[in-house]
Amino acid sequence: MYDVCTYRIKVRGQVDENAFNVTSPLQITVGQVDAAATLFTICADQSGLIGLIRHLHWQGFVILSIYREQ
Repeated sequence: MYDVCTYRIKVRGQVDENAFNVTSPLQITVGQVDAAATLFTICADQSGLIGLIRHLHWQGFVILSIYREQ
């Protein structure tokens, strides 16, 4: 639960990395952006991931997938 992992998160729409990181509880790194979706990565433990999910919801983003890298 407290292990820090790398997560890849895909959301609908485009995310501006710099603008998002100003208000985000965690810093994201955008890996891929297209017209339909943005794929980014974060390093966090489970509680940090939950905080970021809440922040994404508050910002109005629709989460398409969350994948924990090994």
